[in-house]
Amino acid sequence: MRIASQSGRAVLVEDGMCLDIAEASGHRFGAELGDLYTDWAAFRAWAADGPAGLRSPLDPGRLGPVSPRPRQSFCIGLNYRKHAEEAGWAVPDVPMVFTKFPSSVTGAVAEIELTGASVDWEVELVVVIGERAHRVSEEDAWSHVAGLTIGQDISDRRTQKRPSGAPQHSLGKSHPGYSPIGPVLVSPDEFENPDRLRLGCSLNGEEMQNGCTDDLVFPVAHLIAYLSDMLPLLPGDIIFTGTPSGIGSARTPPRFLAPGDRLDSWIEGIGEMSNTFVSGPGVRM
Repeated sequence: MRIASQSGRAVLVEDGMCLDIAEASGHRFGAELGDLYTDWAAFRAWAADGPAGLRSPLDPGRLGPVSPRPRQSFCIGLNYRKHAEEAGWAVPDVPMVFTKFPSSVTGAVAEIELTGASVDWEVELVVVIGERAHRVSEEDAWSHVAGLTIGQDISDRRTQKRPSGAPQHSLGKSHPGYSPIGPVLVSPDEFENPDRLRLGCSLNGEEMQNGCTDDLVFPVAHLIAYLSDMLPLLPGDIIFTGTPSGIGSARTPPRFLAPGDRLDSWIEGIGEMSNTFVSGPGVRM
């Protein structure tokens, strides 16, 4: 199953065509995609029956975030072995967890305002929770997943490194638009192996990242079990699972996003999203 948010309305996607979920269900389910997560099991069963209705072409230019209002947004740092190596850090023995505040979430084709001259990219596999998960086992973890999507953990490195000697992650990664996700949400059963997906991104057509989720230190099931042992994961919550090597700040010389840049991000079996960048008001680049 593939679903998306087109012009703010939840749609089922198949072969480039989309079906309006609220209309096809006789308004049993709400018009917004975020509404589906409140009764995910019922929606999933309805969608599995092959609902009928008028279908129209999917318009990639009108797609919004696949979880527009997550109550919690988790991020995992240093979760690819090769990324930890390029960053000069040891591979962690437990997940390194921080947050991207939900107000930073935007869509797969959004224009994003830069906050300075040291803003970096980080392509990531993003997990969306469908069923509440609290103290679940790794063996049961995937049953709580609504689907997978593409994300970019856009990061203002200058803010992230403050204060000197005691850096923090969340604020520099939570500016408006710094959490684009999309273009579609793909249910786990659509993948031959959801734990082995290639992903990457390019900047103005030049490849920056190209990796595979089999390099994850802590795979999806482990992350869900670990986080849900601390607190409940709620329907619609998102987990940025980490980025492979190839970030801009690890290059020699460092390379960062600039006004006019286009960042194309892709994940095998999900698709591609494309974000463009402009200078924010009063920002000197």
